[in-house]
Amino acid sequence: MIREQSVSERRQQTNKLISELLEERRDVWAIYGKIADMKPFTDEQPVEIMVQQFCQVLIDYISLGHFGVYQRLLDGSERRRKVLAVAEEIYPQIAQTTDAAVSFNDNYEKLDGNSLRRNLIDDLSRLGEALAVRFELEDRLIGTMTA
Repeated sequence: MIREQSVSERRQQTNKLISELLEERRDVWAIYGKIADMKPFTDEQPVEIMVQQFCQVLIDYISLGHFGVYQRLLDGSERRRKVLAVAEEIYPQIAQTTDAAVSFNDNYEKLDGNSLRRNLIDDLSRLGEALAVRFELEDRLIGTMTA
């Protein structure tokens, strides 16, 4: 017989997911900062390696948010109405930021040399703006989930 998880167990799992998400987010922002500090991008810099590493961490972070936190909300594990209301309200904007991150990854994960450097400053800036929006939205949701 499968027993239903207690509220305490569900909250522990939620808190663990939130901690993992915040750790991934710190990693994304740290690597983003390292790449941004390399401007202007020159041939002497290992920017390709940093961008590939960034793309991998970025997708890990986006995936954890989508398949961890947001899926948990969608699959009925979350029962608090306030949390569900906030999640429903912010999800369209979260989805837009997910699309921006996936698009950046698709464009840059395999580029190198001048092809990589050509639009990186502008694309990185746009992605940074999308990530800042996502962080604010996530903080709002996390605040509701941990209240």
